[in-house]
Amino acid sequence: MALVLHSGSNNKNAVKALIAAEYTGVKVELAKNFEMGVSNKTPEFVKMNPIGKVPVLETPDGPVFESNAIARYVTKLKPDNPLFGSSLIEYAQIEQWNDFSATEIDANIGQWLYPRLGYRVFIPPAEEAAVAALKRALGALNIHLASNTYLVGHSITLADIIMACNLSHGFRYIMTKSFTKEFPHVERYFWTVVNQPNFCKILGEVKQAESIPDPPSKKPAPAKEPAKPKAKEEPKKEVKKEEPKLEDEEEAPKPKAKNPLDLLPPSKMILDEWKRLYSNTKTNFREVAIKGFWDMYDPEGYSLWFCDYKYQDENTVSFVTLNKVGGFLQRMDLARKYAFGKMLVIGSEAPYKVKGLWLFRGKEIPKFVMDECYDMELYEWKEVDINDEAQKERVNQMIEDYEPFEGEALLDAKCFK
Repeated sequence: MALVLHSGSNNKNAVKALIAAEYTGVKVELAKNFEMGVSNKTPEFVKMNPIGKVPVLETPDGPVFESNAIARYVTKLKPDNPLFGSSLIEYAQIEQWNDFSATEIDANIGQWLYPRLGYRVFIPPAEEAAVAALKRALGALNIHLASNTYLVGHSITLADIIMACNLSHGFRYIMTKSFTKEFPHVERYFWTVVNQPNFCKILGEVKQAESIPDPPSKKPAPAKEPAKPKAKEEPKKEVKKEEPKLEDEEEAPKPKAKNPLDLLPPSKMILDEWKRLYSNTKTNFREVAIKGFWDMYDPEGYSLWFCDYKYQDENTVSFVTLNKVGGFLQRMDLARKYAFGKMLVIGSEAPYKVKGLWLFRGKEIPKFVMDECYDMELYEWKEVDINDEAQKERVNQMIEDYEPFEGEALLDAKCFK
């Protein structure tokens, strides 16, 4: 059985595997007549990937989904493939850049681009945070590439394939020359890589975006009744500016629906009133703010959640840990209307512990937050039992930045409000 890739040919996630196949000498066929929104809804496809996303690779031993996993599988088909480097440390560095490319480059390009094309809700503060995070990532990449032709070693590796494919999405659709000129080494690297023969065969000619797509316009006001045209005078036709079309990236946008949280029954707790009370209470915090919180709290309309970072042992550098939490709070901006949070960085020496408390509208963590903010999966989430006095006291301590917290000093406490 041949390897069959279920996706459109221009999907930037699918081309990772196709380029890896060119370097590896493996034949990968694209599924015939694949149509996004149709083919990926069939029972046969859903059996291969229950959430219906592309790409999916059909192999003799079973299906593989997630684009980086597919690219790794294809690369592994050749023993001692140089795409995985020539040593254990090079392999680790390749995987390092693959993770960086996914979480710092691809995620932030998507947060900037997709809302402007109408695939997600356009929220200006969220876009500002995404662009800032993308610039920070490109700055780090630029520093590395100042003294390196490729990401790892002296030839193309899987890290370059995945990075270039993710960058190509930005270069094609939203990262104009005026944006990328701040990162000259990234520019040099990108054009060097995408012009390699194996890349050209799959990607074709890559052209840089000339402008940033306009965000979706609000519903226009009713048009005035046009005046009668003069005899024999033809009205001029308006030439519409075409927005870039992303083949197979996401399904065509549907009419914007109301946030389900706006459809919940009214709650006695007014979130903005709690946020004002928290911000304005400077003394007697327990007696005023904490008491006020529990007086306002509505367990029918809101829920409280503890979160613990899953990888505490990685928090070995204080400023990196603080930046990690700061980035999480930036990306939570989409939930500002529906949430309040406290994030504590705990400990006087490494490894530092990151723990948090979140108040969400509704009785569950909002689905759109879980879907849109990738940081959520980096934490273990546990709902607070407000009938448990120990848990209730822990809530109090987290809200007021009580120190020592659970026997340890606080390095920092950040509030989302």
